[in-house]
Amino acid sequence: MGLMLLQGQSCHHIGWDSVMRMSADLRDLFLYEAFLYYNPLLLVALMIWLWGVNLWVLAQSSVNYAKVFDLAQTHLSHREIWRCATWLTLIVPTSMTAYLYLYSHGEVSLAASQPVLLYAILLMILFSPFDMFYISSRFYFLRTVWRIVLPLQAITFPDFFLADIFTSMSKVFSDLERSVCRMVNRQVATIAWFEADSICGSHSIAIPLALVFPYLCRFFQCLRQYKDTKEKTCLLNALKYSTAVPVIFLSALKYHVFPEQWVSFYRPLWLISSVINSLYSFYWDIKRDWDLSILTRIFMFKNPSIWTNLLYGQNWVFYWVLGSNLVLRCAWTYKLSAHLRHNYLTVFAIAALEILRRWQWVFFRVENEWNKMTAKQNLEMSSDMPSEGDRLLDSSNNHTV
Repeated sequence: MGLMLLQGQSCHHIGWDSVMRMSADLRDLFLYEAFLYYNPLLLVALMIWLWGVNLWVLAQSSVNYAKVFDLAQTHLSHREIWRCATWLTLIVPTSMTAYLYLYSHGEVSLAASQPVLLYAILLMILFSPFDMFYISSRFYFLRTVWRIVLPLQAITFPDFFLADIFTSMSKVFSDLERSVCRMVNRQVATIAWFEADSICGSHSIAIPLALVFPYLCRFFQCLRQYKDTKEKTCLLNALKYSTAVPVIFLSALKYHVFPEQWVSFYRPLWLISSVINSLYSFYWDIKRDWDLSILTRIFMFKNPSIWTNLLYGQNWVFYWVLGSNLVLRCAWTYKLSAHLRHNYLTVFAIAALEILRRWQWVFFRVENEWNKMTAKQNLEMSSDMPSEGDRLLDSSNNHTV
Protein backbone atom coordinates (compact mmCIF):
# COMPACT_ATOMS: atom_id res chain seq x y z
CA MET A 1 0.00 0.00 0.00
CA GLY A 2 2.85 2.35 0.79
CA LEU A 3 4.47 1.57 -2.57
CA MET A 4 1.20 2.33 -4.36
CA LEU A 5 0.79 5.66 -2.54
CA LEU A 6 4.38 6.67 -3.31
CA GLN A 7 4.03 5.64 -6.94
CA GLY A 8 0.69 7.47 -7.25
CA GLN A 9 2.15 10.67 -5.84
CA SER A 10 5.16 10.48 -8.16
CA CYS A 11 3.02 9.83 -11.24
CA HIS A 12 0.69 12.70 -10.34
CA HIS A 13 3.59 15.14 -9.87
CA ILE A 14 5.45 14.17 -13.05
CA GLY A 15 2.27 13.89 -15.13
CA TRP A 16 0.96 17.28 -14.00
CA ASP A 17 4.25 19.01 -14.76
CA SER A 18 4.34 17.34 -18.17
CA VAL A 19 0.80 18.43 -19.02
CA MET A 20 1.55 22.02 -18.01
CA ARG A 21 4.48 22.10 -20.45
CA MET A 22 2.13 21.50 -23.40
CA SER A 23 0.47 24.29 -25.30
CA ALA A 24 -3.05 25.14 -24.22
CA ASP A 25 -4.45 24.22 -27.66
CA LEU A 26 -3.16 20.65 -27.60
CA ARG A 27 -3.36 19.99 -23.86
CA ASP A 28 -6.96 18.77 -23.69
CA LEU A 29 -6.68 16.82 -26.94
CA PHE A 30 -3.66 14.83 -25.91
CA LEU A 31 -5.01 14.28 -22.41
CA TYR A 32 -8.05 12.76 -24.05
CA GLU A 33 -5.85 10.58 -26.25
CA ALA A 34 -3.71 9.42 -23.33
CA PHE A 35 -6.85 8.69 -21.33
CA LEU A 36 -8.25 6.63 -24.22
CA TYR A 37 -5.27 4.26 -24.22
CA TYR A 38 -5.10 3.77 -20.48
CA ASN A 39 -8.64 4.05 -19.10
CA PRO A 40 -9.69 0.55 -20.33
CA LEU A 41 -6.80 -0.99 -18.39
CA LEU A 42 -7.65 1.06 -15.29
CA LEU A 43 -11.21 -0.26 -15.46
CA VAL A 44 -9.91 -3.80 -15.84
CA ALA A 45 -7.74 -3.25 -12.75
CA LEU A 46 -10.81 -2.01 -10.86
CA MET A 47 -12.75 -5.11 -11.89
CA ILE A 48 -9.92 -7.38 -10.68
CA TRP A 49 -9.74 -5.56 -7.32
CA LEU A 50 -13.49 -5.95 -6.83
CA TRP A 51 -13.43 -9.59 -7.93
CA GLY A 52 -10.92 -10.20 -5.15
CA VAL A 53 -13.37 -8.60 -2.71
CA ASN A 54 -16.12 -10.89 -4.05
CA LEU A 55 -13.98 -13.96 -3.40
CA TRP A 56 -13.03 -12.77 0.07
CA VAL A 57 -16.66 -12.24 1.11
CA LEU A 58 -17.81 -15.53 -0.42
CA ALA A 59 -14.98 -17.37 1.34
CA GLN A 60 -16.13 -15.95 4.68
CA SER A 61 -19.71 -17.06 4.07
CA SER A 62 -21.11 -20.56 3.57
CA VAL A 63 -20.94 -20.30 -0.24
CA ASN A 64 -18.53 -22.76 -1.85
CA TYR A 65 -17.70 -20.61 -4.86
CA ALA A 66 -15.00 -23.06 -6.04
CA LYS A 67 -17.69 -25.68 -6.52
CA VAL A 68 -20.04 -23.20 -8.19
CA PHE A 69 -17.39 -22.32 -10.80
CA ASP A 70 -15.96 -25.86 -10.94
CA LEU A 71 -12.50 -24.59 -10.02
CA ALA A 72 -9.46 -26.74 -9.33
CA GLN A 73 -7.94 -26.92 -5.86
CA THR A 74 -5.11 -24.67 -7.10
CA HIS A 75 -7.42 -21.80 -8.03
CA LEU A 76 -6.38 -18.26 -7.18
CA SER A 77 -7.38 -16.96 -3.78
CA HIS A 78 -8.47 -13.40 -3.15
CA ARG A 79 -4.93 -12.52 -2.05
CA GLU A 80 -3.48 -13.67 -5.37
CA ILE A 81 -6.20 -11.81 -7.25
CA TRP A 82 -5.29 -8.65 -5.34
CA ARG A 83 -1.61 -9.22 -6.15
CA CYS A 84 -2.43 -9.22 -9.86
CA ALA A 85 -4.54 -6.09 -9.44
CA THR A 86 -1.71 -4.39 -7.55
CA TRP A 87 0.79 -4.93 -10.36
CA LEU A 88 -1.68 -3.71 -12.98
CA THR A 89 -2.49 -0.65 -10.84
CA LEU A 90 1.23 0.15 -10.61
CA ILE A 91 2.16 -0.47 -14.24
CA VAL A 92 -0.66 1.35 -16.06
CA PRO A 93 -0.26 4.81 -14.41
CA THR A 94 3.53 4.52 -14.77
CA SER A 95 3.22 3.93 -18.52
CA MET A 96 0.73 6.80 -18.84
CA THR A 97 3.09 9.13 -16.94
CA ALA A 98 5.99 8.12 -19.20
CA TYR A 99 3.80 8.82 -22.25
CA LEU A 100 2.97 12.34 -21.06
CA TYR A 101 6.52 13.09 -19.92
CA LEU A 102 8.18 11.98 -23.16
CA TYR A 103 5.69 13.77 -25.38
CA SER A 104 5.95 17.04 -23.44
CA HIS A 105 9.76 16.89 -23.77
CA GLY A 106 9.66 16.42 -27.55
CA GLU A 107 10.32 12.66 -27.63
CA VAL A 108 7.25 11.90 -29.73
CA SER A 109 8.37 8.53 -31.10
CA LEU A 110 9.32 7.25 -27.64
CA ALA A 111 6.04 8.55 -26.24
CA ALA A 112 4.08 6.73 -28.95
CA SER A 113 5.82 3.48 -28.03
CA GLN A 114 4.65 3.49 -24.40
CA PRO A 115 1.04 2.30 -24.83
CA VAL A 116 2.15 -0.10 -27.58
CA LEU A 117 4.74 -1.71 -25.28
CA LEU A 118 2.24 -1.92 -22.42
CA TYR A 119 -0.41 -3.65 -24.52
CA ALA A 120 2.18 -6.01 -26.03
CA ILE A 121 3.56 -7.01 -22.62
CA LEU A 122 0.10 -7.68 -21.18
CA LEU A 123 -0.85 -9.79 -24.19
CA MET A 124 2.37 -11.81 -23.94
CA ILE A 125 1.71 -12.45 -20.25
CA LEU A 126 -1.88 -13.46 -20.90
CA PHE A 127 -1.04 -15.91 -23.72
CA SER A 128 2.32 -17.09 -22.42
CA PRO A 129 2.62 -20.92 -22.65
CA PHE A 130 5.25 -21.03 -19.93
CA ASP A 131 4.52 -22.18 -16.40
CA MET A 132 4.54 -18.72 -14.87
CA PHE A 133 2.08 -15.99 -13.94
CA TYR A 134 -0.63 -18.48 -12.82
CA ILE A 135 -0.73 -20.49 -16.06
CA SER A 136 -3.63 -22.74 -15.00
CA SER A 137 -5.83 -19.75 -14.11
CA ARG A 138 -4.89 -17.90 -17.29
CA PHE A 139 -5.75 -20.89 -19.46
CA TYR A 140 -9.00 -21.44 -17.55
CA PHE A 141 -9.92 -17.83 -18.34
CA LEU A 142 -8.93 -18.16 -22.01
CA ARG A 143 -10.89 -21.40 -22.43
CA THR A 144 -13.95 -19.73 -20.94
CA VAL A 145 -13.56 -16.75 -23.29
CA TRP A 146 -13.29 -19.15 -26.23
CA ARG A 147 -16.53 -20.87 -25.22
CA ILE A 148 -18.21 -17.46 -24.93
CA VAL A 149 -17.16 -16.40 -28.42
CA LEU A 150 -18.10 -19.79 -29.94
CA PRO A 151 -20.94 -21.37 -27.91
CA LEU A 152 -20.74 -24.71 -29.69
CA GLN A 153 -21.12 -26.78 -26.52
CA ALA A 154 -23.46 -26.81 -23.55
CA ILE A 155 -23.33 -23.53 -21.62
CA THR A 156 -21.99 -23.82 -18.09
CA PHE A 157 -22.38 -21.37 -15.23
CA PRO A 158 -18.84 -19.90 -15.62
CA ASP A 159 -19.54 -19.32 -19.33
CA PHE A 160 -22.56 -17.09 -18.96
CA PHE A 161 -21.32 -15.59 -15.69
CA LEU A 162 -18.18 -14.21 -17.38
CA ALA A 163 -20.21 -13.19 -20.43
CA ASP A 164 -22.51 -11.16 -18.16
CA ILE A 165 -19.46 -9.41 -16.70
CA PHE A 166 -18.27 -8.66 -20.24
CA THR A 167 -21.55 -6.87 -20.99
CA SER A 168 -20.72 -4.47 -18.15
CA MET A 169 -17.32 -3.88 -19.75
CA SER A 170 -18.54 -3.17 -23.29
CA LYS A 171 -17.07 0.35 -23.09
CA VAL A 172 -13.71 -1.25 -22.27
CA PHE A 173 -13.91 -3.33 -25.45
CA SER A 174 -14.90 -0.26 -27.46
CA ASP A 175 -11.93 1.78 -26.19
CA LEU A 176 -9.57 -1.16 -26.68
CA GLU A 177 -10.69 -1.40 -30.29
CA ARG A 178 -10.08 2.31 -30.87
CA SER A 179 -6.68 2.13 -29.14
CA VAL A 180 -5.51 -0.87 -31.15
CA CYS A 181 -6.82 0.76 -34.34
CA ARG A 182 -4.67 3.83 -33.72
CA MET A 183 -1.65 1.74 -32.85
CA VAL A 184 -1.97 -0.36 -36.02
CA ASN A 185 -2.47 2.75 -38.17
CA ARG A 186 0.42 4.57 -36.43
CA GLN A 187 -1.77 7.38 -35.14
CA VAL A 188 -0.49 7.32 -31.55
CA ALA A 189 0.78 10.75 -30.40
CA THR A 190 -0.40 12.37 -33.65
CA ILE A 191 -3.34 14.57 -34.57
CA ALA A 192 -4.43 12.41 -37.53
CA TRP A 193 -7.04 10.56 -35.53
CA PHE A 194 -8.76 13.77 -34.39
CA GLU A 195 -10.74 13.74 -37.64
CA ALA A 196 -14.05 12.22 -36.61
CA ASP A 197 -14.60 10.52 -39.98
CA SER A 198 -11.17 8.90 -40.13
CA ILE A 199 -10.74 5.13 -39.85
CA CYS A 200 -10.17 5.41 -36.10
CA GLY A 201 -12.35 8.48 -35.50
CA SER A 202 -15.29 8.89 -33.17
CA HIS A 203 -17.77 8.23 -36.01
CA SER A 204 -16.33 4.83 -36.92
CA ILE A 205 -18.79 1.97 -37.34
CA ALA A 206 -16.39 -0.23 -35.36
CA ILE A 207 -17.41 1.56 -32.14
CA PRO A 208 -21.03 0.28 -32.00
CA LEU A 209 -19.85 -3.12 -33.23
CA ALA A 210 -17.43 -3.39 -30.30
CA LEU A 211 -20.11 -2.19 -27.88
CA VAL A 212 -22.67 -4.72 -29.06
CA PHE A 213 -20.31 -7.71 -29.29
CA PRO A 214 -20.65 -8.85 -25.61
CA TYR A 215 -24.44 -8.64 -25.87
CA LEU A 216 -24.46 -10.74 -29.04
CA CYS A 217 -22.30 -13.36 -27.35
CA ARG A 218 -24.73 -13.55 -24.45
CA PHE A 219 -27.67 -13.61 -26.88
CA PHE A 220 -26.30 -16.67 -28.71
CA GLN A 221 -25.53 -18.34 -25.39
CA CYS A 222 -29.22 -18.06 -24.48
CA LEU A 223 -30.20 -19.59 -27.82
CA ARG A 224 -27.79 -22.45 -27.20
CA GLN A 225 -29.27 -22.98 -23.74
CA TYR A 226 -32.76 -23.11 -25.24
CA LYS A 227 -31.56 -25.71 -27.77
CA ASP A 228 -30.25 -27.89 -24.94
CA THR A 229 -32.98 -27.40 -22.33
CA LYS A 230 -36.09 -26.25 -24.27
CA GLU A 231 -36.82 -23.81 -21.42
CA LYS A 232 -38.74 -20.74 -22.61
CA THR A 233 -37.01 -18.54 -20.03
CA CYS A 234 -33.86 -18.85 -22.18
CA LEU A 235 -35.69 -17.14 -25.04
CA LEU A 236 -36.91 -14.40 -22.71
CA ASN A 237 -33.35 -13.91 -21.51
CA ALA A 238 -32.16 -13.73 -25.12
CA LEU A 239 -34.80 -11.06 -25.73
CA LYS A 240 -33.37 -9.04 -22.85
CA TYR A 241 -29.92 -8.92 -24.41
CA SER A 242 -31.35 -8.12 -27.83
CA THR A 243 -32.92 -4.93 -26.43
CA ALA A 244 -29.39 -3.45 -26.11
CA VAL A 245 -28.85 -3.62 -29.88
CA PRO A 246 -31.23 -0.78 -30.88
CA VAL A 247 -29.89 1.40 -28.05
CA ILE A 248 -26.37 1.11 -29.42
CA PHE A 249 -27.05 1.41 -33.15
CA LEU A 250 -29.74 4.09 -32.98
CA SER A 251 -27.29 6.23 -31.03
CA ALA A 252 -24.55 5.65 -33.61
CA LEU A 253 -26.93 6.71 -36.40
CA LYS A 254 -26.67 10.33 -35.24
CA TYR A 255 -23.38 10.64 -37.11
CA HIS A 256 -24.74 9.08 -40.31
CA VAL A 257 -28.12 10.78 -40.85
CA PHE A 258 -29.26 14.37 -41.28
CA PRO A 259 -29.77 16.30 -37.99
CA GLU A 260 -33.50 16.80 -38.57
CA GLN A 261 -33.96 13.06 -39.13
CA TRP A 262 -32.15 12.31 -35.89
CA VAL A 263 -34.23 14.77 -33.84
CA SER A 264 -37.62 13.93 -35.33
CA PHE A 265 -37.40 10.17 -35.79
CA TYR A 266 -34.32 8.34 -34.49
CA ARG A 267 -33.89 10.07 -31.13
CA PRO A 268 -37.43 9.20 -29.93
CA LEU A 269 -36.79 5.59 -30.96
CA TRP A 270 -33.52 5.64 -29.05
CA LEU A 271 -35.26 6.97 -25.92
CA ILE A 272 -37.96 4.27 -26.10
CA SER A 273 -35.44 1.49 -26.61
CA SER A 274 -33.30 2.82 -23.74
CA VAL A 275 -36.23 2.71 -21.31
CA ILE A 276 -37.19 -0.80 -22.42
CA ASN A 277 -33.63 -2.09 -22.05
CA SER A 278 -33.10 -0.53 -18.61
CA LEU A 279 -36.40 -1.71 -17.10
CA TYR A 280 -36.25 -5.17 -18.66
CA SER A 281 -32.68 -5.68 -17.37
CA PHE A 282 -33.65 -4.45 -13.90
CA TYR A 283 -36.64 -6.80 -13.79
CA TRP A 284 -34.50 -9.75 -14.84
CA ASP A 285 -31.87 -9.02 -12.17
CA ILE A 286 -34.48 -9.03 -9.42
CA LYS A 287 -36.77 -11.77 -10.69
CA ARG A 288 -34.37 -14.26 -12.29
CA ASP A 289 -30.72 -13.66 -11.42
CA TRP A 290 -31.29 -13.06 -7.72
CA ASP A 291 -33.35 -14.66 -5.00
CA LEU A 292 -34.78 -11.80 -2.94
CA SER A 293 -34.97 -13.97 0.16
CA ILE A 294 -31.18 -14.15 0.36
CA LEU A 295 -30.38 -10.47 0.03
CA THR A 296 -29.84 -10.05 3.76
CA ARG A 297 -28.30 -13.48 4.48
CA ILE A 298 -25.25 -13.49 2.26
CA PHE A 299 -23.16 -11.56 4.80
CA MET A 300 -23.71 -14.09 7.58
CA PHE A 301 -20.03 -15.02 7.92
CA LYS A 302 -18.81 -18.26 9.47
CA ASN A 303 -16.64 -16.30 11.91
CA PRO A 304 -17.78 -13.20 13.85
CA SER A 305 -17.04 -10.04 11.90
CA ILE A 306 -17.86 -6.35 12.02
CA TRP A 307 -19.21 -6.73 8.48
CA THR A 308 -21.74 -9.28 9.67
CA ASN A 309 -23.03 -6.88 12.32
CA LEU A 310 -23.19 -4.06 9.78
CA LEU A 311 -24.78 -5.92 6.86
CA TYR A 312 -26.50 -9.09 8.05
CA GLY A 313 -30.25 -8.79 8.54
CA GLN A 314 -30.32 -5.07 7.73
CA ASN A 315 -33.23 -3.76 5.70
CA TRP A 316 -31.15 -0.93 4.26
CA VAL A 317 -29.09 -3.51 2.33
CA PHE A 318 -32.26 -4.69 0.60
CA TYR A 319 -33.35 -1.19 -0.39
CA TRP A 320 -29.84 -0.11 -1.38
CA VAL A 321 -29.41 -3.06 -3.74
CA LEU A 322 -32.76 -2.47 -5.42
CA GLY A 323 -32.38 1.31 -5.70
CA SER A 324 -28.76 1.41 -6.84
CA ASN A 325 -29.32 -1.36 -9.36
CA LEU A 326 -32.23 0.51 -10.95
CA VAL A 327 -30.40 3.86 -11.08
CA LEU A 328 -27.20 2.39 -12.49
CA ARG A 329 -29.10 0.28 -15.01
CA CYS A 330 -30.57 3.51 -16.38
CA ALA A 331 -27.22 5.35 -16.23
CA TRP A 332 -25.59 2.52 -18.18
CA THR A 333 -27.54 3.62 -21.25
CA TYR A 334 -25.46 6.80 -21.27
CA LYS A 335 -22.30 4.81 -21.80
CA LEU A 336 -23.77 2.61 -24.51
CA SER A 337 -24.80 5.66 -26.52
CA ALA A 338 -21.97 7.06 -28.63
CA HIS A 339 -23.70 10.40 -29.22
CA LEU A 340 -23.68 11.19 -25.48
CA ARG A 341 -20.00 10.52 -24.87
CA HIS A 342 -18.61 14.04 -25.06
CA ASN A 343 -16.95 14.26 -21.65
CA TYR A 344 -14.52 11.37 -21.27
CA LEU A 345 -14.24 11.82 -17.50
CA THR A 346 -18.02 11.52 -17.10
CA VAL A 347 -18.06 8.41 -19.27
CA PHE A 348 -15.21 6.91 -17.23
CA ALA A 349 -17.10 7.59 -14.00
CA ILE A 350 -20.26 5.93 -15.33
CA ALA A 351 -18.25 2.96 -16.59
CA ALA A 352 -16.68 2.60 -13.12
CA LEU A 353 -20.12 2.79 -11.50
CA GLU A 354 -21.38 0.05 -13.81
CA ILE A 355 -18.48 -2.14 -12.70
CA LEU A 356 -19.46 -1.42 -9.09
CA ARG A 357 -23.04 -2.41 -9.91
CA ARG A 358 -21.81 -5.64 -11.44
CA TRP A 359 -19.63 -6.22 -8.35
CA GLN A 360 -22.63 -6.19 -6.02
CA TRP A 361 -24.59 -8.24 -8.57
CA VAL A 362 -21.93 -10.99 -8.28
CA PHE A 363 -22.63 -11.58 -4.58
CA PHE A 364 -26.28 -12.40 -5.04
CA ARG A 365 -25.91 -14.22 -8.36
CA VAL A 366 -23.32 -16.65 -6.98
CA GLU A 367 -25.31 -17.08 -3.77
CA ASN A 368 -28.43 -17.86 -5.76
CA GLU A 369 -26.59 -20.44 -7.86
CA TRP A 370 -25.15 -22.06 -4.73
CA ASN A 371 -28.63 -22.29 -3.19
CA LYS A 372 -29.91 -24.00 -6.35
CA MET A 373 -27.04 -26.48 -6.29
CA THR A 374 -27.54 -27.39 -2.62
CA ALA A 375 -31.31 -27.67 -3.06
CA LYS A 376 -30.81 -30.02 -6.00
CA GLN A 377 -28.33 -32.13 -4.04
CA ASN A 378 -30.68 -32.36 -1.07
CA LEU A 379 -33.52 -33.41 -3.33
CA GLU A 380 -31.39 -36.13 -4.94
CA MET A 381 -30.25 -37.38 -1.55
CA SER A 382 -33.81 -37.54 -0.23
CA SER A 383 -35.01 -39.43 -3.31
CA ASP A 384 -32.20 -42.00 -2.91
CA MET A 385 -32.97 -42.65 0.76
CA PRO A 386 -35.56 -45.44 1.41
CA SER A 387 -38.80 -44.44 3.07
CA GLU A 388 -39.81 -45.57 6.58
CA GLY A 389 -42.29 -48.07 5.15
CA ASP A 390 -39.64 -49.58 2.87
CA ARG A 391 -37.27 -49.97 5.79
CA LEU A 392 -39.94 -51.71 7.92
CA LEU A 393 -40.86 -54.03 5.07
CA ASP A 394 -37.25 -54.89 4.44
CA SER A 395 -36.75 -55.59 8.14
CA SER A 396 -39.73 -57.97 8.23
CA ASN A 397 -38.52 -59.84 5.15
CA ASN A 398 -35.09 -60.37 6.68
CA HIS A 399 -36.47 -61.45 10.09
CA THR A 400 -35.87 -65.11 10.94
CA VAL A 401 -37.77 -67.08 13.59
